[in-house]
Amino acid sequence: MTLTSLAVRNLARNKFRVILTVSGVAVAILAFLLLRTVTWAWTNAAEWAAKDRVVTRHKVTFVMSLPKRYVEEVRQAPHVKLVTWANWFGAKDPKHEREFFGALGADPDTYFDVYDEMKVPPEQMATWKHDRQGAIVGDVLAKKLGWKVGDKIILQSGIYPGDWQFNIDGIYTATAKSVDRSTFVFRWDYLNDSLPLARRDMVGWIVSRIDDPTQVADVGVALDKRFDDRETPTLSQDEHSFQGSFMAMFSAVIKGMNIISGVILVIMTLILGNTIAMGARERTGEYGVLRAIGFLPVHVAAWIVGEALVMGVLGGLVGLGLAWPFINLGVGRFIEENLGSMFPYFRLEPPNMILALVLAAVLGTSAAVIPAWRASRLHVIDAVRRVA
Repeated sequence: MTLTSLAVRNLARNKFRVILTVSGVAVAILAFLLLRTVTWAWTNAAEWAAKDRVVTRHKVTFVMSLPKRYVEEVRQAPHVKLVTWANWFGAKDPKHEREFFGALGADPDTYFDVYDEMKVPPEQMATWKHDRQGAIVGDVLAKKLGWKVGDKIILQSGIYPGDWQFNIDGIYTATAKSVDRSTFVFRWDYLNDSLPLARRDMVGWIVSRIDDPTQVADVGVALDKRFDDRETPTLSQDEHSFQGSFMAMFSAVIKGMNIISGVILVIMTLILGNTIAMGARERTGEYGVLRAIGFLPVHVAAWIVGEALVMGVLGGLVGLGLAWPFINLGVGRFIEENLGSMFPYFRLEPPNMILALVLAAVLGTSAAVIPAWRASRLHVIDAVRRVA
């Protein structure tokens, strides 16, 4: 029998204590993974952004509009191959008043070409392009609200008063993790023609795709120079920077979550350290016997560290077993359905799982350092005489 196997079998001597410790580690790992998934999903949305898209908006703030005539000027700029535009609608379904989802008035001829990772069946797309009140909705949103192709619905907007009738002409799916699958896209001309003359022909933002992703920064600068002297100046950014600017507004929240994650790991280490210290103190006499029959201090230390490592890994595995269904099948689906604009993809990813398991092993080992060091320095006679 090796010291490692002896350390493993020794855990069964106080099963209740080990179960409580492993449970505590598992809960800590679950909480850690949930916070890590939040920060990972939040920050990686920008990383998944297309490299060849440029977003042009009002220079002052995103909520201010641009003249639609800017679209043609953007289309004529060097390296620009496709251009589309959209307006934020801010929709609410009176039948589901507590459900929030993004709604956009978009150009039917170009929007899904610029955002080609949003896939719509050809026959549904053809119907939408010929239906003034038509709409394309994400598959997650359609499932959540019970919509299907052919349905007629009424939406209300906090920006544009009145009841707005739409026909569900199609349902899109996504081929990229950065796409919100809970967006409602309808025809911009339906919105525009329904507005008073003073509010017509304005767009919220313009999105262009360029032929060379390496030129994306230069294209943005060139577009803004075109409109510097106009009544409505612009700010053009590649999609990565555009989404990153939204993330920057929540940098304090992300930093706070990272701090909390660290605190959780410290608590987990203290839980393991307390259990290992109690076990080492109770077995002081046994360590003395081992030393008396020829085992070295390093063997005693290895025995204690081995127990801590096993408990840490076991707690980590249990935590992973709890976290996967809790995040991927529970809270992840809820967040994607209700906060898809911020978290289009909320899933427990293998890198975070591996990180959590490694940290559980490392911190478990670290928790045993002091008890192992103290046990290895015991004098043989004192250890044998000591009563646990």
